[in-house]
Amino acid sequence: MNRNVWLLSLCQALLMTGNILLISVIGLVGKTLAPTASMITLPVALQFLGLMSATIPASLIMGRLGRRKGFSIGNLVGITGASLATYALSIQAFYLFCAGTFLLGIGIGFGTLYRFAAIEVCDESARHRAISISMAGGVLAAMLGPNLAIYSQQWSPDGLYVGAFMALIVLNICALGLLQTIQFPNPVPVAEATKVDSLATIVKQPNFMVSVFAAMVAYAVMNILMTATPLAMIGCGFDFNKAAGVIEWHVLGMFVPAFFTGRLIERFGARRMILTGGVLFVLCIAINIHGQSIWHFSLALILLGVGWNFMFIAATGLFSQSYQSHNKSKAQAFNEFFVFSCVTITALMSGWLESTVGWQAMNVYVLPFVLAVIAIFAVNSYKANRLAV
Repeated sequence: MNRNVWLLSLCQALLMTGNILLISVIGLVGKTLAPTASMITLPVALQFLGLMSATIPASLIMGRLGRRKGFSIGNLVGITGASLATYALSIQAFYLFCAGTFLLGIGIGFGTLYRFAAIEVCDESARHRAISISMAGGVLAAMLGPNLAIYSQQWSPDGLYVGAFMALIVLNICALGLLQTIQFPNPVPVAEATKVDSLATIVKQPNFMVSVFAAMVAYAVMNILMTATPLAMIGCGFDFNKAAGVIEWHVLGMFVPAFFTGRLIERFGARRMILTGGVLFVLCIAINIHGQSIWHFSLALILLGVGWNFMFIAATGLFSQSYQSHNKSKAQAFNEFFVFSCVTITALMSGWLESTVGWQAMNVYVLPFVLAVIAIFAVNSYKANRLAV
C-alpha cells in the first residue's frame, strides 16, 4: 500500500485519538460546569450536532476545493473549537464551552471523510485495503486516547480538564501538518466538471441504498450498545475500571481486524463480509440477552467491534463502487449525513433506553435492524451469484 494511504491512516489515528480524549472528559466537564443537572449532557449533544451538520457541507467543500484544503479547514475549525473550549474552562464559562464543543464536532465531521480520500490516492484494485488501512489508525488511538486523558490532567494548574483540550489543539496541528505532505488528486475545475446527476438518479444506482443502509445499521447498533454497556455494567454492580476494560477490548475489536479486513473483502466479496458482520452482531446480541457476567459483556463487546469492522468497511467499499466519479461529492454527502445522523441519535438515546426499557430489552429492540441487513444482503448475494452464472 502506498505512502499516502498510510499517512491518511495516521491522520485518522490523530482524529480518533482526539475523539476518545474528548469522550473521556466532556461529560465530566458538563457535570462540573453545567448550571443545572438537565444541562450536563448539552456539550455532548452539541458536539454530535456539529458533527451531523458538517457532513454535507464538508463533502461539497472538498468537491470544490479538493481534499487537502477541505481537511485543512476541518482541522482549523477543530483548533478553533479546542482553543475556545480551553479558554472557556479557564474562566468557567459553560455556554462558551458548549460553543467550543460544537466547533469540535464540525471538525470531526470533516475528518469522517478520510476513508474516502484513501480510495482516491491508491489503485482501483486496492480500494478495500485502502479503506481498511485508513481505519486501522484506531488501534493507535485506542492506546493514545485514554493515556492522553490521564496525563493531560497534569499539564495545567488552571483546571482539571484544561490539559485535555490543549492536547486536542496539538493533535489537530499535527494532522494539519501531515495533510500538507500527502499527494491528493487535483480537484476538477468547476468549468471542466461533468454535470452532476440529480440525487434521485444517484440513489437509484445498484447497491447504493443497500450499502448506505448497511453502514447506518452497523454504526447505529455498535454505537448504541457500546454507549450503554458501561451503564449496564455499573447497574450490575461492576466498577468503572471493569467497564473501562471491556470498552478497551471493544475498541481493539473495532480496529485490529482492519489490518486484514481489506484482503478478506477482496477474497470473499463485500456482500459476504457484510453478512459475516451481521452474524457477529447477532451473536453479540444473543450473548447480551443470555447473561450479565463480566465474560458476557467482554465477549459480546469484542464481537460487536469485529462485526462493526467487517460490516462498515465492506459497506463503505461497496458504496464507493455505486456512483460515478463526477457524483462523488453529492453521493458521499448523502451517505455521511445519514450514517452520522444515526450515530448522533443513538448516542443521545442509548442512556435513556438502557434506563427505561433495560439492557436486555434494548438488545432485542436493535435485533430486527441487524436481521434486515442480513436478509437484504442474503437476497442481494443470491441475485449477484445468479447473474454471474
